[in-house]
Amino acid sequence: MASIEKRTTDANETSYRVKVRLKGYPTQTATFQRLTDAKKWAAATESAIREGRHFKTAEAKKHTFADLVDRYIKDVLPSKPKKAKDKTQQLTWWKAKLGYCLLSDISAALIVQCRDELSNGITSRGTQRTPATVVQYMTALSHAFTIAVNEWQWLEDSPMRKVKKPTLPRGRVRFLDEDERARLLTACQASSNQQLYLCVILALSTGMRQGELMGLKWQDVNLKDNFIILHETKNGERRRVPLAGMALELLREHGKIRRLDTPLLFPSNKEPLNPIDLRKPFENALNAADIEDFHWHDLRHCTASYLAMNGASLAEIAEVLGHKTLAMVKRYAHLSEGHVSNVVASMNQKIFGGV
Repeated sequence: MASIEKRTTDANETSYRVKVRLKGYPTQTATFQRLTDAKKWAAATESAIREGRHFKTAEAKKHTFADLVDRYIKDVLPSKPKKAKDKTQQLTWWKAKLGYCLLSDISAALIVQCRDELSNGITSRGTQRTPATVVQYMTALSHAFTIAVNEWQWLEDSPMRKVKKPTLPRGRVRFLDEDERARLLTACQASSNQQLYLCVILALSTGMRQGELMGLKWQDVNLKDNFIILHETKNGERRRVPLAGMALELLREHGKIRRLDTPLLFPSNKEPLNPIDLRKPFENALNAADIEDFHWHDLRHCTASYLAMNGASLAEIAEVLGHKTLAMVKRYAHLSEGHVSNVVASMNQKIFGGV
């Protein structure tokens, strides 16, 4: 129920003080110079309270964007240890641009302006940010807004819903042909680093990411039943990695001489509680093998490509690599065209018979 009180000052100036009282809700007040404005505000406020809109808007006027970022970094990121440092850096960038704004004042247009600045800006290394990097910044921001809407109820809706992310280029597919693979493995065997050959074989055989491989602990390796359990993965889910062939045999040999001062499979010589750094030995092996435009992560592409060329379905490749959806593995679809053709031919044979 709204009440309007007319007030007149000593200077003969008139104002109208509005009070809106609804059972179960705190009293809302406002003052206007014109009676018509007071009546409009009273009607709008009553309607918003009854429909559950008013206090969400009120919360958005109480908090700045800086409040949102600070609370998210303090309360949410600690439960997400993977790449928390990156997200902190990304959200800090947004905070520097929008921190002074009330949440109620942040619009899609304002975020678009910052997105374009982010896309055209130069990094500390003197390079322009890639579309993939911009998407990462926007994803971090989007999740922070989602938490503010769903859990904190600081906002009625996320402004990110109306902001378009940059279009990403087609995924890179660089894999070693048979000759390149043979040259690389020969160079790795000849390396002064005794761990390089086994690590490259494991990467090719299993499709594990470099971080997953370097973080392996003996307690997660089952050499009796031939598998590894990855507890920390990019998508946050545990993954069972089968071991077979040369990778399994080499790992069994490696297990016979394991170090006792560390749980890691591949510890650093100087700091056994930290994983070994293979960047320089791998670069040297690539140079010795005369292989260009190839990175460690491309070993994972090799695994997926070899699986596709040997008849694995996209669903099977996704399971091996640990992808939740098929979107990431569709880049390998062209390599399994022969397998797909065989499946189609088999289906037609069964339905229509020989022609």
